[in-house]
Order: sequence, then structure tokens, then C-alpha cells
Amino acid sequence: MLKAIGLAGPTASGKSALALAAAARWPLEIVSVDSALVYRGMDIGTAKPSAAELAAVPHHLIDIREPTEAYSAAQFVADARRLIAEINARGRLALLVGGTMLYFKAVINGIDAMPAADPAVRAAIDARAASLGWPALHAELAQVDPATAARLTPNDAQRIQRALEVWQISGEPISAFHGRQSVQGLALPLLALEPQQRAWLHQRIAERFDAMLAGGLLAELRQLRARGDLHPALPAMRCVGYRQAWTALDQFGETLQPGSAGWQALRDTGVAATRQLAKRQLTWLRGMPHSSVPCDAPDATARGLAALAGMIERG
Repeated sequence: MLKAIGLAGPTASGKSALALAAAARWPLEIVSVDSALVYRGMDIGTAKPSAAELAAVPHHLIDIREPTEAYSAAQFVADARRLIAEINARGRLALLVGGTMLYFKAVINGIDAMPAADPAVRAAIDARAASLGWPALHAELAQVDPATAARLTPNDAQRIQRALEVWQISGEPISAFHGRQSVQGLALPLLALEPQQRAWLHQRIAERFDAMLAGGLLAELRQLRARGDLHPALPAMRCVGYRQAWTALDQFGETLQPGSAGWQALRDTGVAATRQLAKRQLTWLRGMPHSSVPCDAPDATARGLAALAGMIERG
């Protein structure tokens, strides 16, 4: 039996702090459940653990991809299951920590059998999107897979691309593959940090984005852009914070300095986008079985540790 516990919650809810407190109490290793932390060179805008934090407890699935590369839920499930087994073999508990709820759902519910990605097909879809725009490809998707198109926005490039790719490879809509499980789900006890007052989380989000800007988010993105092999349609560059910063650099260029109108515009759009991300994360959580701890309680860490202790004792 794999021994693992999940620790989820919206961005800025205190997951990392609780995980580190848990690591000081129990022999465990942290498996990151975060689609942005996988990318090398993206440290400030992802709130990546510091060198001291990484040294304090073993972390996994951080800095494992270049920003040019994709990383799917299926790849995450395969990596997570392998890591859990390896961590258990060392006599330790695997603590899966993060806010990418799709990854948690995939681990818990299993993965549907899907056609493998085809780089040539994806490149052709991307080329057509560059010429026609993603709304036009969304309209095409609506003709062949109306059910999937209905749940996607016209600019959801990543999911439109994947749905069209599956259709072109298999001749079937992506929804036809749901239920054809290739990987079974894992019974993963899940603890969630959730705010009692949304305003508390909004304040934390604003403070964290301000800290990212002050800490050099724009300098980090300028360095990434200088590589010459990145563009805003890549999954890595669509991460919240980076997407808004890329747009701001395109719009304001070198005038984007602290105190400028562009800086304030970036700050406002970045905070708003992060709040929307947190809202989506909480919506995902409502559809997943879990225990909950109020992250805005004065004794949130103590409550979280007590909840984790109960889960560990129950095995």
C-alpha cells in the first residue's frame, strides 16, 4: 500500500509553510503538485521554495523541465506514483503539496486512456492558430466536438490544441476517451487549506504579488525572453504572473519601472489574475473529497498539523 497524503489549497494559503512544519515533525518527503514549479529558471513568479527550504527536506518534481517543454497530468501521475513508491521504500511518507487541482484529481481518480501527443500535429495546429487565432480554431472544434468546445473559452489555447490534436489523431472527440482508464486512481487522503474570509486570501495574494515584483519578477522574465526560444503561447509562459508580465513588457517596454503607470497596470492585472486562479482552485476543491482547515485561523498551522497527525495515525 502506497503511503501518501495530499495537502492542497489555493495560492497563498500557506501550504508550503505547513508542509515544512510537518517535515520537522515526521519523516517525510515533499512531492510538488504544481504545474509551474516543474520549470527551470522560473523561480520568483512561481514562489519556488528557497535553497534553504529545499535543503531542509527532500523536494521532488521541481526544476524538471525547460520552459519550452510541456508537462501533462498523465506525466505527473506517472512521476508521482513512482516517487511515492520510492519514498515509501525509504521508510518515509510522501506528502503531495500544491495547488494544481487537475493533478490531484488525476492521481485520485486515475487517468483516461488518451492518444499520445504528436509534435507534428501540435505544430500544425499552432501554425494555424498563429494565422487564424484561437477563437477560429475553437469554432472548428465546435463542429467536430461540440461538447468539449462548449466547456472551453475561445482563447483556451492549451485545451483547444489538445482537443483538436486528439480528434485529428483518432477521429474521435476527446470526451469519448473519458472512462477508458489506463491508470487506476490512488486512495489519497486530502487535506485542504481554505479561507473562511475570502478577503484574507485576497490580501495575501496582493502582498505576495507585490513581493514578486519587488523581488525581480520582471528581470527574471526579461532573462527568459532573452533566450529567444520562448513565446507567450507556451504553457510555461501562460502561468499566472508570467503571462501578465509578458504582456506588460510588450506594451510598455523599458518604461515599465516602479511607480510608472505600466507598473501599476501590471500589478493590478497580476493580482486580479491570481485571485481568479484562487477562485478556480477553490471550485475544484469543492468537487473533491477532502478534509479542511481554515488557513486564515490564527492557529492554522497547529490545526493543520493536528489534521495531518490524524491522517497519519489512520494509515
